[in-house]
Amino acid sequence: MTAVIRTATAADDPALAALWRRCFDAPHIAALHALDPERHRHTFIAENTEGGIDAVVVHVPRLIRDAHGTPQRVGGIGSVATRPEARGQGLIRRLLAAAERTMTAEQCAWSLLFTGTPGVYRSSGWQEFAVTYTEGTLAPAAGGPDALPVREATARDAVEVAALHHAYNAGRPLSSLRAPEDWAVRVPAWYGPAEPSLVAVDPASGALTGWIVAQHVGDCVDVREFAGTAGGLGTLLTAVGARARAAGLTRARVRIPGSPAVTAALPVLLTDARQTTEHTGMARPLHATPASVRATVTAPGAVHWYGDCF
Repeated sequence: MTAVIRTATAADDPALAALWRRCFDAPHIAALHALDPERHRHTFIAENTEGGIDAVVVHVPRLIRDAHGTPQRVGGIGSVATRPEARGQGLIRRLLAAAERTMTAEQCAWSLLFTGTPGVYRSSGWQEFAVTYTEGTLAPAAGGPDALPVREATARDAVEVAALHHAYNAGRPLSSLRAPEDWAVRVPAWYGPAEPSLVAVDPASGALTGWIVAQHVGDCVDVREFAGTAGGLGTLLTAVGARARAAGLTRARVRIPGSPAVTAALPVLLTDARQTTEHTGMARPLHATPASVRATVTAPGAVHWYGDCF
């Protein structure tokens, strides 16, 4: 069966939503897709001879900081799906080639994706890079002076949290510049309302000193993201640990990039800390040199927060 590779139109939206529902337990994909006003010409589909959609690849343009902290246009690849009956025909490879041509024409410096199945992407020019996080046994409660007040974040905190995030990541390689629509749709889509984010508050001024997202996954509390001061980090990790112990969890995982402040704060959350490396990130140079892309994804402190996924 020969498939036609083309860009999507608005008429394809119901079929795309149905394909994503079939392939993923992720009802937010359609909402993320709608964030891009140019989404149809950034969406590449394989149409079969019966007029149905067999596969899809979406290019998501983002501004991501390079190794020097300078924002660069990057082509994110996401929402990749193939109808089970159409697998093994090389459709994704053909769709990636179409996406690569558009990303190059739109002056993307490089392309980024995250996957647990790298084979098809590797053969299309994407290369894996390491992502390191810290994990260990959940630490017991420790006595000590009262920390800063901690509470669940609310909608009223949105502007202040966005400012904390921007300041914390201002020079951080691999981090995204978030637009208001990212805060309104993308971040809630990936973090969800089930495990609310927490904020630490300076009691004197009422200003936020930190924001953290920690989700419960099995018997583990997974710290997905942080922004704020060193003092805010220690306070929030203490609060995360207390909530995790109350929920009966026994392990902790922290995805905050290493720094002296992070190293000093970690013992309040976990013991027997160990570094774990995974290779779920993949990058492909376009207009940028391979060396500059490698410098970005391997730079000290580099992180692409989970809430920025495509």
